Amino acid sequence: MPPPADIVKVAIEWPGAFPKLMEIDQQHTSPWNLPNPETFALQNADSTNFYITEKVKCKSSKRSCIAQMAQQLHERIQSSSMDMKLDALKDLANSSRDITFAQEFINLDGISLLTQMVESGTERYQKLQKIMKPCFGDLLSFTLTAFVELMDHGIVSWDTFSVAFIKKIASYVCKSAMDTAVLQRSLAILESMVLNSQDLYQKVAQEITIGQLIPHLQGTDQDIQTYTVAVINALFLKAPEEKRQFDEDNVNILDCPLTFNVIHLPKILFLVFQNVIRSNKPINDEMAHQLYVLQVLTFNLLEDRMMTKMDPQDQAQRDIIFELRRIAFDVECESNNSGSFEKRKSMYTRDYKKLGFINHVNPAVDFTQIPPGMLALDNMLYFARHHQDAYIRIVLENSSREDKHECPFGRSSIELTKMLCEILKVGELPSENCHDFHPMFFTHDRSFEEFFCICIQLLNKTWKEMRATSEDFNKVMQVVKEQITRALTIKPNSLDQFKSRLQNLSYTEILKLRQSERMNQEDFQSRPILELREKIQPEIMELIKQQRLNRLCEGTCFRKISSRRRQDKFWYCRLSPNHKVLHYGDLEESPQGEVPHDSLQDKLPVADIKAVVTGKDCPHMKEKGALKQNKELLELAFSVLYESDEYLNFIAPDKHEYCVWTDGLNALLGKEMTSEFTRSDMDTLLNMEMKLRLLDLENIQIPEVPPPIPKEPSNYDFVYDCN
Repeated sequence: MPPPADIVKVAIEWPGAFPKLMEIDQQHTSPWNLPNPETFALQNADSTNFYITEKVKCKSSKRSCIAQMAQQLHERIQSSSMDMKLDALKDLANSSRDITFAQEFINLDGISLLTQMVESGTERYQKLQKIMKPCFGDLLSFTLTAFVELMDHGIVSWDTFSVAFIKKIASYVCKSAMDTAVLQRSLAILESMVLNSQDLYQKVAQEITIGQLIPHLQGTDQDIQTYTVAVINALFLKAPEEKRQFDEDNVNILDCPLTFNVIHLPKILFLVFQNVIRSNKPINDEMAHQLYVLQVLTFNLLEDRMMTKMDPQDQAQRDIIFELRRIAFDVECESNNSGSFEKRKSMYTRDYKKLGFINHVNPAVDFTQIPPGMLALDNMLYFARHHQDAYIRIVLENSSREDKHECPFGRSSIELTKMLCEILKVGELPSENCHDFHPMFFTHDRSFEEFFCICIQLLNKTWKEMRATSEDFNKVMQVVKEQITRALTIKPNSLDQFKSRLQNLSYTEILKLRQSERMNQEDFQSRPILELREKIQPEIMELIKQQRLNRLCEGTCFRKISSRRRQDKFWYCRLSPNHKVLHYGDLEESPQGEVPHDSLQDKLPVADIKAVVTGKDCPHMKEKGALKQNKELLELAFSVLYESDEYLNFIAPDKHEYCVWTDGLNALLGKEMTSEFTRSDMDTLLNMEMKLRLLDLENIQIPEVPPPIPKEPSNYDFVYDCN
């Protein structure tokens, strides 16, 4: 006989007693015969300390109990006793991670209480700071921690805070000696303000200068450095377009408010390189992500020039082309006043042809294509001015060749600039889960231009190695792109290392690599082989399905996406070994291995799952917020629909985990696995299985049709009786 529905078995830990597995009647009695049982609630004994409420499918606790706890904490925080206040704030910082408690505390106007304490309340204790400095630091640290935890639930709008509160938080960042925990929380609050409110961005940017943030970058605490870079990224990400144009020669970078300092990103990059990348400490994932974001924002400063067409009638822009001609042909240059108009026009046309422009009469027309627009001309001028010998050598070397064998510098520069913008994804928003930064781009104020200078010389070298003609232009560009992308995969620490790597990736080496990869990916297309592939395919698909389910059984740690860009909260989900239940729950920190089922407090039966939705169809992607519109985030989002309108929402840590989980969930529901990783795994495993089964046919050409039956021999003298 099944137990009554109201009876549940729960592992209970009562203060001062051993844990017990007890049956609890959710409707009637308390196992401890407590007076006023409605004033008590069950709380998880793990590091999360979350309360067990109706939201997590346990009806044994009453929301009114949690409301009463919130009320008590609210009163204790306002106590005149320093010790009682400190204990209350510590409990609040711990309990605020629970959304049920957070809602009740916020309903008591708890956020306003905390902000008032930060604005004016702490002033009363500053006199005690000298004699009670540790206590003061803890008091402020717990206050800010509770504030951050409460705001991360997204219940209260960031637009509600006063200038006084912003100034107070900014003052903690600007102080030279500040408690580490207070500094971390203050930086996190400033980052969230900037990301979630354009109005607060303006106020925060006026309070913080680069000079005040540099000491935090130069420190040894990588967490503080990470928060500092995150604040810089947030300010630059939210900077309006008009603030991106500023005369860097007329401003002191250290004293200027961050509103105006988008143009100074390259200088900040160098500071980060000196104090973070070159430090002896390994770079953690969060810092790697922030460095990647900083790199993307730097390159995105090029977008305006990349999308600007050249005006053929603009004399200032035309003067840049004249400058390219002057540097290249200085000896041959003649005064504009000498000779007839036709003679000078003929001379200019001849020189523009040598420079490799498509339009020899008016080269300005070549730069009307966007992308790369004026960015290509900027790169050419930088190369001509800063690498003058190499520039003159390339131009004169090609102008002395036959027309069909010359490598057109102008056309090559335009196409190369466009290619580099595609490789570096100039103009795209940073991904929420990417850590792919390149240290070499942090080593130079003009890293993109130097990158171009190395690559244009590579293009000219590859052109000669391929003995290319004008008809081979696109083929050469494809080879150069492959050379560049292969060199970038090793993450060179400097531009010199990148240049050295390219020296080893000659055209001959690229051909060898291509041939080797082609042999490894060889795919037979004859009819018997195709039939064998079709026969093997169901077995391989079943193997992939089992692998996906096994991965779900191992589980994955997911990050929670909050109103802040930093994602420092985790939860874990895994499938039970019998493939019938999804176990999930919140974690204090990222786990080092698998998380046991019994430590995950929530369950979702697979039989209750109705559907799996992805991308913009997910409910958590339909919300409006600073992080919800990112294209990369949409590609990693999926949700599990169960019961009527309940959802379990996921943001995968990367594309691989996204494919594994969506495939596994679809397999559990009996649906087809359609991810790109499934197709890739299918191709890989099929090719391996085919090669194993065809080992005896190695290097033998397989005919398309069966061989003909030979004619009967003229005699059978070769036949003998074995007996």
